[in-house]
Amino acid sequence: MPLPLPYDESKEFWAGCQRHELLIERCKDCKTYRHPPIPVCPECQSWGKEWVKVRGKGKVEGFTIVTRALFPGLPVPYNVVREELEEQKGLLIIGNVIDCSPEEISVGMPVKVSFEDIISDRSLFYFKKVRFWHWFKFIAPDHADA
Repeated sequence: MPLPLPYDESKEFWAGCQRHELLIERCKDCKTYRHPPIPVCPECQSWGKEWVKVRGKGKVEGFTIVTRALFPGLPVPYNVVREELEEQKGLLIIGNVIDCSPEEISVGMPVKVSFEDIISDRSLFYFKKVRFWHWFKFIAPDHADA
């Protein structure tokens, strides 16, 4: 599987992944998050930036299922998911959901970030489906037979 190559603007992001933290760049002045990282804030045109740890929770905003092999060693089918993070409307990040079948993925599905150590100096982020477990207590009414 091809691994991402960090570049100057993304080095902090990948260093965070190595520590199992999802870091997103944010403007120091107006506090607008931006991803992928860029030098100037699109909202206020400030050059000030900081890296902020986010929760990594959100929902699937869009997705596709890849059924044709594009890379050797990457089995198909696999998914590519666009997640909207809960920290800010429109804050999007691209990744994969790893713990459910392609048929289970849907727009609006809640997901959370997870990390996997691939090699000694590289960790990748993925999303996992947030599963809701509801336990209901059923109380059967007494029925007296007459």
